[in-house]
Amino acid sequence: MGEDGAVTSAPQRPEGPFPMPRLIATDLDGTLLRDDQSVSPRTVAALAAAEEAGIEVFFVTGRPARWMGVVSDHVHGHGLAICANGAAVVDLHGEPEFVRVRPLERTVAISVVEALRAAVPGITFAVELTTGITYEPDYPPFFQDPGAHVATAEKLLYEDAEGSAEPVLKLLAHHAELAPDEFLTLARSAAGDYASITRSSPTALLEISGPGVSKASTLALCCAERGISPAEVVAFGDMPNDVEMLGWAGTSYAMGNAHPDVIAAASGRTTANNEDGVAVVIERILAERAAAQQRTPL
Repeated sequence: MGEDGAVTSAPQRPEGPFPMPRLIATDLDGTLLRDDQSVSPRTVAALAAAEEAGIEVFFVTGRPARWMGVVSDHVHGHGLAICANGAAVVDLHGEPEFVRVRPLERTVAISVVEALRAAVPGITFAVELTTGITYEPDYPPFFQDPGAHVATAEKLLYEDAEGSAEPVLKLLAHHAELAPDEFLTLARSAAGDYASITRSSPTALLEISGPGVSKASTLALCCAERGISPAEVVAFGDMPNDVEMLGWAGTSYAMGNAHPDVIAAASGRTTANNEDGVAVVIERILAERAAAQQRTPL
């Protein structure tokens, strides 16, 4: 999902020694996962080694809980993941279970839909619930679920609509003609006062969450509960929905395939997702930790 030339040489790291983190936060698509959606054996080993060394690993993704099977075999310890760009914290032990939800209120979501329809003709919407996705008739078929409810976004969000008792995690907004970054700029101008708007797809597909809800803000909550400061976090990402998280973490890495805004936000840069860029950094962190322990006098 990257939008910049891939880095194939050694990672560009912040000045000084690697920090000794207490938590690693990594995006999935375009970051931890290879383009074929696999987790490489090298990355599996690096994640396990980090947990063995006492470093917690959080998967922090725009994916819904129902799409987390790709990494559910690789969770350790706490087993938690941050999904839907911070709208949910999910326990991946066994069947995914929601342990925290930060919803987009339906009245706010309707205001966003109205504002975006007025500003961006040709827009279509889907509504991501804790129970699955619902969508408009013209929403692109590549995200559709045959069992989902289909109607206008306004009807899907109306308080008496079917499934209205379920929290809304986010809106998805698609445009068939606009460039992705142009669409994001227009949407933030029109509706950014109502909600958090970002994107992670290479197409013109936006993800809209409740105000203040982001990967960064939910990760901050999870870290605060553990007594972990931003300085003790190393984060990885590749797309605009990672920018705030990379800016919040004490040390952060843009993937070699990252969007230019991500490169600007991160404190370092690693190799591309297809070259195990997350594992490269974890291995070096653990190697420095081992070297430091050997130098420490008994």
